[in-house]
Amino acid sequence: MTRKLCTAVLILAAGGVALAVQQGWESGIIWPEPKVVAPGDAPGAPPADAVVLFDGKDLSKWVNGDKWEIKDGYAVVRNADITTKESFGDYQLHVEFATPEVVKGSGQGRGNSGVFLSNRYEVQVLDSFGNKTYFDGQCAALYKQMPPMVNASRGPGQWQTYDIVYTAPRFGDDKKLTKPGHVTVIHNGVVVQNHYELTGTTWFHQAPAYEPHPPKQPIRLQNHGDPVKYRNIWLRELTPVVGKMPAPKS
Repeated sequence: MTRKLCTAVLILAAGGVALAVQQGWESGIIWPEPKVVAPGDAPGAPPADAVVLFDGKDLSKWVNGDKWEIKDGYAVVRNADITTKESFGDYQLHVEFATPEVVKGSGQGRGNSGVFLSNRYEVQVLDSFGNKTYFDGQCAALYKQMPPMVNASRGPGQWQTYDIVYTAPRFGDDKKLTKPGHVTVIHNGVVVQNHYELTGTTWFHQAPAYEPHPPKQPIRLQNHGDPVKYRNIWLRELTPVVGKMPAPKS
C-alpha cells in the first residue's frame, strides 16, 4: 500500500470514529415531555402551578387562620397554631417571615415559631441574629435533629425566606417505615440543610421517632407566643418525570 493510500485510509478511519462519537449515547428510555411552567414574575413570586396558601389578604385556607392578625399584606402570629385545610405530600414550599423588630428575650424566647412539614417535622423559626441558643434549635434547624450548616439569619424585623424541598416518608401496610423523609432548606438564598434524612417526629421532651402517617398531611405554622410575621406562602407539589422502556422488538 502506498503512503498516500495509507494516509487516506487513516483519515477515513479517524472520520468514522469522529462520526461515531458525534452520534452519542442514548438510554433508550422514552421520556414524556416536561410540562411548561411559567416562573414567578419576580424573585419569590409563585410560579404558575403553585398553590398559594397566603397572599397577604386572608388566611381562609388555614384552620384557626381567623385567630391571627392580618395587616399590610402580612399575618402576625396570635393565640394559636394554624394548619392548612388541605394536605400535601412531596413539595417545594416557599415561606417569608420576619422576627419582631423590637427585641425581647433571649435564646428560645426570642422570635420563636416554626414550620411543621406533615404537621410534625419542624423547621425552626427563631431570631438567631446574634442570639445564642442550642444549635439544633436555632433558626433553620431541623428542630432537635440537625443544626443548619451555617447561620444565614437576617436581623430582627427584616424579611427572610425559606425555600424548602420536602419528600414525605413512606410506610408499608404493616405501618413500618419503608422510606425516610428528606428535607432541603434554603435560607435567604443559602443552602443550610442538604437533603437531610429525617429521623422522626419533632418532640421537645424526647428523641425523634417515626409515627406512621399518610404521605399527604397538612402544613402547620406554630404559635410560640412571639409576634412573628409571615407573608407570601405558596407550594408546588412535586411529581417526578417517569420514563418507560420501549417494547422489545419481535
